[in-house]
Amino acid sequence: MENTQEGLNFLELIFKGGAVMIPIGLLSVITIYIIIERVVYIRNASKLEANFLNNLKDLLAKGDLKAARAFCQRINSPISRIIEKGVMRIGKPIKDIESSIESMASIETGVLEKNINWLGIIAGVAPMLGFIGTISGIIKIFYNISVSDNISIGLIAGGLYEKMITSGSGLIVGVVAYTGYHFLNSMIDKFNAKLERTAVDFIDILDS
Repeated sequence: MENTQEGLNFLELIFKGGAVMIPIGLLSVITIYIIIERVVYIRNASKLEANFLNNLKDLLAKGDLKAARAFCQRINSPISRIIEKGVMRIGKPIKDIESSIESMASIETGVLEKNINWLGIIAGVAPMLGFIGTISGIIKIFYNISVSDNISIGLIAGGLYEKMITSGSGLIVGVVAYTGYHFLNSMIDKFNAKLERTAVDFIDILDS
């Protein structure tokens, strides 16, 4: 029975955090959505058939550029689309091929980074919203004291306890957003490393 009461009190405190809890709640939903959506997308984007380059090499050895492009299109991953751009430039100087690969890589990396910057913004905004809620609560407490002329420890402590919920909530959302931002960027860095290895191997195939 005692645990149930504590649970109810906790929920009541969440609701008593004030209007500032609404934007903090919205930011928490946005943060979780972006993290989950980007993790799934980047993981799928990083997948590539184990024999992708070997199969492509066989097609290029036969001089069948049309089949090589069709093969890249069938794989339909960011890396295969980038390599396809290189295949389209075969016959031109290596520098032109490398340039087209780099340009396409920038485009694909930009797609991977979609909405990630919002996490950086949320990481800064959410804690500030929490502090605003707390300061607003403190102002109300002292206003009530001035009106009622009642300096009650219960009044002050109870009000602060409720309003500190906004600070705690804002900090939690900020930490999750900050962690998600850097985690997703580390995933993109790994993708770029894999892409660079694949691009170098592709250029080596053309030079051989």
